[in-house]
Amino acid sequence: MGSGSKQVALVVPAAGSGTRMGEEIPKPYLTIAGKTILEHTLLQFRQVDAIHELIVSTSEFFKDQTCEIVASVFGDIELTVIEGGAERQESVFKALQYVSDSAELIAIHDAVRPFVSKQLILECINEASNPGVDGSILATPAKDTIKEVEDAKYVVETPKRERMWQAQTPQIFKREVLLRAYNNATMRKLMGTDDSSLVEMIGGKVSVIKSTTDNFKITYPLDFQLAKLILSGK
Repeated sequence: MGSGSKQVALVVPAAGSGTRMGEEIPKPYLTIAGKTILEHTLLQFRQVDAIHELIVSTSEFFKDQTCEIVASVFGDIELTVIEGGAERQESVFKALQYVSDSAELIAIHDAVRPFVSKQLILECINEASNPGVDGSILATPAKDTIKEVEDAKYVVETPKRERMWQAQTPQIFKREVLLRAYNNATMRKLMGTDDSSLVEMIGGKVSVIKSTTDNFKITYPLDFQLAKLILSGK
């Protein structure tokens, strides 16, 4: 099923702080090569015709700047900027209240993953559109051996590495399933480490699209330096 047959709402949580970067400015609003990281990220999705609405959750201090950024990138689709919550999950939940009824799929993408390719976004949309699944996520096979550790000290188990994958975004789900998953988590006060984990909690079937390490999240100063090298090289 082609991506053009589904209408996709894009939700971008951008309310995170810059503490791990050692910056006062939140990471999405740091500038690289003349544009904020948020702008670089949104420009990747600008290339995808299936995106017909965008909801960005941010802090109250950056709402005006965010409105300017989204309008400059997406001038011709429905745009909503809201104040997010203290945690990512709360920010996404608040954003979901603004998704229109016409959206068949909801894509959630980290504001600080500016290198996702159009091709991978389309593959994720196409997979999530299939009737046999509830959603699709990008992920990469774990390179290192993963250890399950207790009390941050003792090894409990070594899972089979070939079964271990590192989740990325976008994570794209059928609208009704994602809303049900978030309502369930909110009602039962459950916290997930990503959106897929909440869908898994209600028994949802999530498919994996093999991604690349290029689609990294800018979390630490080293990530920021790498992003600067890549974007200035372009």
